[in-house]
Amino acid sequence: MFSFELKRIVVVIFGAILNAFALNLFLIEANVYASGFTGVAQITASVLRDFLGVPGVSTGMLLFLLNIPVAILGWYKVGKGFTVYSALSVAFTTIALGIVPVRQLSEDIILNAVFGGVLGGAGVGLTLKWGASTGGLDIVAMVLSRMKDRPIGIYFLILNSVIIALAGILYEPENALYTLLTLYVTTRVIDAIHTRHEKLTAMIITTKAAELEKAIHSKMVRGITTLPARGAFTQQDKNMLVMVITRYELYDLQGIINEVDPQAFTNIVQTTGIFGFFRKDDK
Repeated sequence: MFSFELKRIVVVIFGAILNAFALNLFLIEANVYASGFTGVAQITASVLRDFLGVPGVSTGMLLFLLNIPVAILGWYKVGKGFTVYSALSVAFTTIALGIVPVRQLSEDIILNAVFGGVLGGAGVGLTLKWGASTGGLDIVAMVLSRMKDRPIGIYFLILNSVIIALAGILYEPENALYTLLTLYVTTRVIDAIHTRHEKLTAMIITTKAAELEKAIHSKMVRGITTLPARGAFTQQDKNMLVMVITRYELYDLQGIINEVDPQAFTNIVQTTGIFGFFRKDDK
């Protein structure tokens, strides 16, 4: 289990580095507006300075303040472990932004918008896939996606489009349009890396059915159907646990299985629809 958590930390740090590369090497020098709460903080600081005459309010301070209520929301609505690792991602993103030099690799603003979107989307997608987020709108989008059963990238696009539209009205409309291109690329990459479908069916072949049932029910509010099974090659009696989960619970389920029965065989399939009772609320 320790090695599994270590891998998770490494992936979160790698995702943070990708986000820093996207910003410092492609987006900032091309004057393409940042997305998410970074963009909100940038716009707020600019409005305070340029329109309200309030100088000295840093983007970093605003970004920190904006993430406090979102972190609380994530703690109660998404999960404590998820929020802790999200905070880790935010911290390493801040560190990486200070280390990676700000430079322009290309003078073509379209190339900067596309490659910045690809790297940023890869960073967010990998972080989400391993049970964390890059903070800010990531957590808000995940909460909304849980409520509406839609791909998370849709909410990134909708929420960020509002921000970019405001930036385009107040400042540079052309750069705002290029930022929309970046957002589109980012959302496509996120949905390609992160599990696309809201609901998944897990079929777990195990010799430790009782232990797995107890462990799963201690952490997840999901029904389980347990069926008898037999290994065709070994002729060993086993059980198959069948359960429908949301994609956000996939990481937790994987951790439980690795801890209780590392030898279990698990097949995850996409579920396009269900009938009957399916509880979404957390415990």
